[in-house]
Amino acid sequence: MTRFVAFTLALLLATTVFAQVGKSQGVVDANTITEAELGQKLTQDQANALYRSVFVNINLNTATAAEIMLIPGAGKRMAHEFEEYRPWKSYAQFEKEIGKYVDAKEVARLAQYTFIPLNLNTATEADFMTVPGAGKRMAHEFQEYRPWKSQAQFEKEIGKYVDAKEVKRFWRYMVIQ
Repeated sequence: MTRFVAFTLALLLATTVFAQVGKSQGVVDANTITEAELGQKLTQDQANALYRSVFVNINLNTATAAEIMLIPGAGKRMAHEFEEYRPWKSYAQFEKEIGKYVDAKEVARLAQYTFIPLNLNTATEADFMTVPGAGKRMAHEFQEYRPWKSQAQFEKEIGKYVDAKEVKRFWRYMVIQ
């Protein structure tokens, strides 16, 4: 028996063992990739499109300066301007006030990373259509159940059309006043 164990041990030590820990399979680890590595794999347009698709829009009325500065190209000064003009009531106001500091193209670019909460009782269909993922059908449902009185009512009524996760996501863009 000892000969067998010795033989097996000798065989294992003599045999080359191939193992690789953490071998890349071409999957990008969002926790460890650097901007330089990301830039090497995507064009600037691709990187911008990716960022827009994974970025969670910020509420212009409640976002912190740190959250505002997550917007590409929005530094401390822009964070200050976003906070200074609160409360934001409309994108017309946003265009007017932020347009004092940057051109219309840059205002539009910054706006795509933000949202202004909509009053469920007064917002228009066009207003509702600005909510990501809300089409004409949802805009109609948002208007149909007026007057809105509570978040619980919103969850119950809109929950008839979409799942709870989507109801919660829609609620993030709404207020009742």
